[in-house]
Amino acid sequence: MQNIPVLTVCEHTLAQAYEKALIALYEHGIAFRTQYDKPGDPPSLDCTLNMTILDPLADPMIHKAFPGGIEDLREYVMEVQGVKDHWVKNLNDPTDTRWEYTYHGRLQNYGQWREKRDGQSVWTGPLAVNQVERVIAKLADQPFTRQAQMITWMPNLDLDCYDPPCLQSIWYRIVEDEQGVGWLNCNIRFRSNDAWGANFMNMFGFTLFNRDIIAAGVAARRKKELRLGRMNWQADSFHIYGKDIAGARQRLFDRLATTQFEDRVYNFYDPDIQEIYQESESVIREKIRAYDAGQCKT
Repeated sequence: MQNIPVLTVCEHTLAQAYEKALIALYEHGIAFRTQYDKPGDPPSLDCTLNMTILDPLADPMIHKAFPGGIEDLREYVMEVQGVKDHWVKNLNDPTDTRWEYTYHGRLQNYGQWREKRDGQSVWTGPLAVNQVERVIAKLADQPFTRQAQMITWMPNLDLDCYDPPCLQSIWYRIVEDEQGVGWLNCNIRFRSNDAWGANFMNMFGFTLFNRDIIAAGVAARRKKELRLGRMNWQADSFHIYGKDIAGARQRLFDRLATTQFEDRVYNFYDPDIQEIYQESESVIREKIRAYDAGQCKT
């Protein structure tokens, strides 16, 4: 085969779209090697994906097949909203094993990176651009603009980075319906998206980022309700790593014929799920404090 398959999925809810995208990849993806393969790993399944979720906040919102629990979803939402932005390493300190970036850090402080000077950790680079604030202001001033976009890619760093940002850009535009209600439409592009190990948490996290940060910020400025419209998720490389294919078969693909869709999903707004989700925040914050304290000791 000379061409990478381009697959298209459109579903009403997050869980429906996620499952359909995985099945499409499993049935029509192409075999690929990756730079992360270990000796003996089978090839990955790969494609280019265009996935549209028409109502990202509607239930059933959570698919049970993603490798994690409700607490992990809560932690990722907090991460995408900035709680771990300080976990970024000094780029010129080979002993620093922390992250090279966070998505939120790139969005809210685009253009900066951390270095070590005279034994001190400092932020350097061009004047930081708070893209989140600028996008909120632009949408509030001109909802129909085509210029409300945030990016992460910094070619001066990322072309030589071992694990550069997968998220590349987020684009917004507001549509008003016949009743004058605003709907925030969103396009999110990933250069590389681990379909089995990361995609669902990525989509869930940015859905709530859009609700809690972007839509809430625009609504507060416009003093007018703003709801989430469709989210279009674009992945240049949507893949399941070869090492994960057997587990994906066991947990999802081999169960499709013997289980109902309703048994493979959770309703996010179910009171029991909400209780777990809300109560996990304090545990996550304590975990972050403990990590920070350990870093200070070293």
